Amino acid sequence: MPAPLSQTTGRRKQAVARVRFRPGQGTITINKLPFEKYFTSATHRMLVTEPLRVTNTAESYDIDATIDGGGISGQAGAMRLGIARSLCEVDAELRGALKRAGLLTRDAREKESKKYGLKKARKAPQYSKR
Repeated sequence: MPAPLSQTTGRRKQAVARVRFRPGQGTITINKLPFEKYFTSATHRMLVTEPLRVTNTAESYDIDATIDGGGISGQAGAMRLGIARSLCEVDAELRGALKRAGLLTRDAREKESKKYGLKKARKAPQYSKR
């Protein structure tokens, strides 16, 4: 296996994706599983491959990723950011197209922490008058 061209990290919610790019035919492997097996939803697959579609580089690189933490939606978002960052690292001319598409912005929204006396961050126990 050749050394990676670039190695980047993408994060979303609690998910962290470490993405490695290698020259190849466009195979995507996540946690040693094929892309279609890991992301069974077509929506998540479309979200992950968006940076490759925007830059027309779907068949240029083999992508190997390790993802942990969070849920499937957060993992798809983390992978998308990791792929976009790797594409910028490999070819700096792609940065403009990725930036215009909003793929280089880290979605900073996190879960709000629970407050004492409440059931969740804002949900209060039911009020009883008597």
